[in-house]
Amino acid sequence: METTLKTKKEITEEADVFMGSPVKTERGIDSSEPIPEALSIKIEKGNDGNDNQSEASINPVDKITSLKTLGPFIASKDNTRNTRYLSDVPEICLRESCMLGVDEAGRGPVLGPMVYGIAYCPLNSKETLTDLGCADSKELTEEKREVIFDNINTQHYANSCIGWAVEIISPNVISNNMLGRKKCSLNEISMNAAIDLIRAALEAGVNIAEVYVDTVGPPEKYQEKLQKIFPQLQITVAKKADSTFPIVSAASICAKVTRDHSLKVWKFPEGLKLTSKDFGSGYPGDPITRKFLSENVNYIFGFPRIVRFSWSTAQNALSETACVVEFDEPDSEKPKYAGPKLTTFFQSTTKTGEVQREQCRLLKERFLDSVVDF
Repeated sequence: METTLKTKKEITEEADVFMGSPVKTERGIDSSEPIPEALSIKIEKGNDGNDNQSEASINPVDKITSLKTLGPFIASKDNTRNTRYLSDVPEICLRESCMLGVDEAGRGPVLGPMVYGIAYCPLNSKETLTDLGCADSKELTEEKREVIFDNINTQHYANSCIGWAVEIISPNVISNNMLGRKKCSLNEISMNAAIDLIRAALEAGVNIAEVYVDTVGPPEKYQEKLQKIFPQLQITVAKKADSTFPIVSAASICAKVTRDHSLKVWKFPEGLKLTSKDFGSGYPGDPITRKFLSENVNYIFGFPRIVRFSWSTAQNALSETACVVEFDEPDSEKPKYAGPKLTTFFQSTTKTGEVQREQCRLLKERFLDSVVDF
């Protein structure tokens, strides 16, 4: 049997690849990295029909201006950290009162990022949303969503009055926050992302008057929370808001298209040569995703960082295949004896004036008494 010996440096490098470093912020989720200049990436079809990314970097891209530039922009980012992108604010949105919609994509999958999106336009521009065909992104085909997204960015009748933004929440950040010592639930991560995007739009100068949000949890509590943070805005939180309010539908489309392309251009820092066709949609019920999870488990370090370790699907797969590790937790039990409390020496006197104190443990264990009379 052939044996391969690894140097200490090689082992360290392997560990660094598989172990994601925790990312913390005040809110519990990773702060968005600044948006550096991105590079466009040429996509070629290989002999196997899969989309393969060449290493060639051609045209510098510092913002998303169409569907074509979305993938290259995302591919230039560190996918172990969160990324936020805000489109240019239409001039009309600085002057006229606007409505803003909030929705997410990728909340349920075990693989890939969760993306929160917002879209905004003047209150009197509802007809533009209708002309674009904005509807619940889940009810539209992938091709139709991409056409609408491209039109929002390239057609003058749309980009002159509609702005948008997305927060790409890395699966690595989701895992670190949900499994950290200080737990941060997925609902909390979601709400913080929505709050940060609304705040970012306000800071960019968007004249927001009304906000419509697809709910996370009970809509009444969520709406009350947002209203306290943004008392100057008229906020509506509702179930299935993406199928009720066109502006939320637009946000939903931006979020969904961004997530889809995040998976298409995903780079594995672990060195895996796989495309999105090899790991599927990312949903636990997808047989391709299940196959990916079963075939890509490292015995020591677990899954690649595209996997949300906090999902039960991933945890079950790890329990069957990976090494069992036990961590020593600090003993929470009180010691059997920690000595007399200081307050025992200051007990109040009895009615007769005597001070009743418990006998010293040293004397008690040896059955000795204090002798005061000789």
